[in-house]
This record gives sequence, structure tokens and C-alpha cells, in this order.
Amino acid sequence: MKELLYLKDHQLKEIVEKIFLGYRETFSDAKEILNKYNIGIAHHKAIHLLSLYKGITISELLKKLNVTKQSLNRVLKDLIKLEAVYFKKNESDTRLKHIFLSEKGYKISEEIFNIQKKRIYKAFLKSDSKEVIYFNNVLKRIINE
Repeated sequence: MKELLYLKDHQLKEIVEKIFLGYRETFSDAKEILNKYNIGIAHHKAIHLLSLYKGITISELLKKLNVTKQSLNRVLKDLIKLEAVYFKKNESDTRLKHIFLSEKGYKISEEIFNIQKKRIYKAFLKSDSKEVIYFNNVLKRIINE
């Protein structure tokens, strides 16, 4: 493992490229489904997070997406038109709105996930259990989790 401490810049750049290409390929798998609903990658990111964090507030979603309010509003307007999301006011603090995926939103989310799952699953099948665990641990460290 000590040899990893001495990675050269060109080796680190290759790793960054692989992370980028992995992201690009995983998200391009969903393109056909996104096109079917006339939505884009920003919508996909929101739908993905809404599928994980049911009832997340707008401010929490803004933090997770790391986008401006204006960008999120545009995406949410499109998802409302598509009838993929709905809002509920917080019972104890009516200033807070919680966002949920509708039945249609979950359908879109599952369609996308099922395609992405195939790519990830194939990669994991070609890996041993230690590689999968180590890969997951490295990704967590990259995102400061």
C-alpha cells in the first residue's frame, strides 16, 4: 500500500479521468429514459436524491445538489409539470416544504436505476468482494463521507 503514497501526477490524473468516465457512462445509460420524459441530467439528480431522501426539505436538497435556488426552481417546475413530485408543508413549521416523488416520479426513478444497476452489477460481478468493499471505501473518502 505504501506505493500508493507515491503516485505521480499523471497517475492521479488517470484516476480522475476514470472517475469522470465512470460517471459519464453511468449517467449516459439513463439518457434514453430522460429523453422519453423530456428531462435532463439535473432532473435526474433531483429525482435520484428524492428517491433516497423521502420528504427532504428544499434547503436540504439545495445543499445536497450544491446548486442555486434558481436552478433548483427550474428543475422542480419541470418535475411538477411532469407530475413527478409533490410538496407537503411541515406541520410544525409551515415555512418548510417537504418534497416527495409521486407514483410517476418513482416509476421514472426505477426505470433509470434499473439501467444503471446493470452497469454497476456487471462491474461488481467481475470483481471480488474485497475489491468492491475497498472501492466503496475509497469513494466514501473522495466525497468526504
